[in-house]
Amino acid sequence: VCGYEIIKTAQSPESRVKTLNSKLQTLNSNTDTVYIASGRIMLPSKQPLNVRLKELYSNLTDIIREYSPHEVAIEKVFFAKGIKAALVLGQARGAALVAAASSGLPVYEYSALEVKKAIVGYGRAEKHQVQSMISKILNLKTKLSADSADALALALCHLNTMKILK
Repeated sequence: VCGYEIIKTAQSPESRVKTLNSKLQTLNSNTDTVYIASGRIMLPSKQPLNVRLKELYSNLTDIIREYSPHEVAIEKVFFAKGIKAALVLGQARGAALVAAASSGLPVYEYSALEVKKAIVGYGRAEKHQVQSMISKILNLKTKLSADSADALALALCHLNTMKILK
């Protein structure tokens, strides 16, 4: 499963950011960051891995084509539960990186620690803390799933990092 989130922001007027799990789009006149929509790419586990990777790549390129991001942010992975899971995750990341590269988009990577520190102020924050902060930052009335909150946190971390670097 790969997800993506869509929000609009004016924090970085020249930047549109697509994260593996998130999409940010710039508004030129609004200064607020507004959550727009969510989606998931469901990959049937009964399909062979090569078919799932092709489907992931195809879906990500469609999302990139539809929303025209200028950059891609993806989470660095430093561990996984088991060797097989680590290999599959690495291959899925590869599909995402190729989708970005095929579209000519620069890719920025952030560790979970960096993302949590940027959003919560503490790199070892728990999932519920990230969910709470993202809901507050984006003024959301409904509760986000942990995955959605992580995706949006990654996107906002990237926006904040780019803002600081400029």
